[in-house]
Order: sequence, then C-alpha cells, then structure tokens
Amino acid sequence: MLARFLIGFVAVLLFLLESEFAVFSPLQLGEGIYYLIPRFLILYLIFLAIYYSRKKAMIYGLIFGLCFDVFYINIIGLYTVLYPAICYIAAWCVKRVHPHLVFSTILALLLMIVFEFVVYEFFYMLQFTTMALQPFLVNRLVPTTIGNLLFLIMLAWAFKYCLSARVFQRAQ
Repeated sequence: MLARFLIGFVAVLLFLLESEFAVFSPLQLGEGIYYLIPRFLILYLIFLAIYYSRKKAMIYGLIFGLCFDVFYINIIGLYTVLYPAICYIAAWCVKRVHPHLVFSTILALLLMIVFEFVVYEFFYMLQFTTMALQPFLVNRLVPTTIGNLLFLIMLAWAFKYCLSARVFQRAQ
C-alpha cells in the first residue's frame, strides 16, 4: 500500500525541495554571477515517463505544472504545457531506444536543457527578461545543467530502482 503513494510523495517532495535549493542561487564566483535553477521535478517526471508510465507522468506533469504556474510564475499555462510535453517526448524517445540508465540520464539532461531554453525564450519574447542569449548560456544554462547533472548522478539509480520496482509490483 505504501508503494502506491511513493511515486506521488516523491514528486511532492521534489516540488517543495526545488524552492529550498533555489535559495542558493545566484552564486557569485569571482566576478561572475551564476544562476543555478534546480529542476528536480522535471527530471523525476522524465524518469517516471521512461520507467513507469507515460500517461501517469503526463498527468503528474499537468498537475505539478499548474501548481508551479500558480505558486511561482503567475502565468498559467507555461509549465502546465511544458511538463507533460517533456514527459511525452521522453517516452517517445525511449520507445526507439532501450531505456538504459546512462541513456535515460543523458536524455533527461538534454530534455531539461530544452525545457530551460524554451522557458528562457518565452520570457524573452514577453520581455520578462532582458538577458541576451550568450549570458543566458554561460551564466544560467551551464550552471543549471551542471547542478542538475550532479542531482541526477546522485539519484538517477534510485529513481530507476523505485519506479522499476513499482512496475514489477504492479505486474504481479
């Protein structure tokens, strides 16, 4: 019975932890200011789409995307659309290639980069940000990618194990 709620509990926990880790951003190293944006939830949802169920990952993405829109950015629809879309793309890619942990980690990281770039472009088009592309790439995308890669290195195996164990339990 506990395993049934574990997937949702982890998603809620990661949703809450993102704001806690966002407190450490921006980082000032030398003369540069670097923005590290934690994207734990979307990385988890990608693993959910790969190792558990595309449909459930998209539903969780829709729910948490709406929550993210309401609580953090006040633009209803951006994350609500992007979270399920990223989950769908992840599941679509894995249908063509075996879901090995290394491939899944690289795919999750690439999709997180695409996600971050789409959010930046959206904000740039609406003039919510004036940051040019080159400073965005150097000061935000690279540190965000490195930080989230470290998160994936630490927890990708745990995500895969938790979600795969849930799949095996459901099959019995």
